[in-house]
Amino acid sequence: MALRIKSRWHDDEADRSLDEIAGALAFISWRIAKDKAINLHGQDFVYDGDEQRFAVIVEYLIFQLQIIDRLALLRFDMSGDDRRKLVVTVAKHLAGHLHDNSVDIFGPGDHVGPFIATLNARGAEYAELNYAEDGPSYPFMRHLGYEIQQIMGPSHQNRWVIDQVMDRDGPDIDREIRRAMDNLFD
Repeated sequence: MALRIKSRWHDDEADRSLDEIAGALAFISWRIAKDKAINLHGQDFVYDGDEQRFAVIVEYLIFQLQIIDRLALLRFDMSGDDRRKLVVTVAKHLAGHLHDNSVDIFGPGDHVGPFIATLNARGAEYAELNYAEDGPSYPFMRHLGYEIQQIMGPSHQNRWVIDQVMDRDGPDIDREIRRAMDNLFD
């Protein structure tokens, strides 16, 4: 069953701040990442535990944040300061969602620090990869697939996870984030 994402404002006439848009994008991104992680399990890929599942969610979140950053530049012609504010605010909201959900599953602890460290590392890696008006390049998509494959491990059940991520999940995520941003910035 397809995930239903609401990405339109109740009051279309009201002006929305960049903070409100960032909060909505983070909520949408969290739902998409969680849905894709659940979908992997539904496609018979096997998680060793909740830590592995959350690591996959983190990779999906980071991928989406990279798309948001690129689309802000390419489609919405955002200036450096507005673009940076959007990306940082979305990242803070994502960290909040991750923290709240991690505390529910794993208990108290530093759940944000490792997320930010991974986010910064992946940001540098994705910066070298191309994203054009028509979407992510093959290496951009492959990077997501590779990182998730590394998390899932070399088991027999998970050896094709990179194909699932590159062929289905990545394009679906790109399409959903594009639609959400178009609707939220409209």
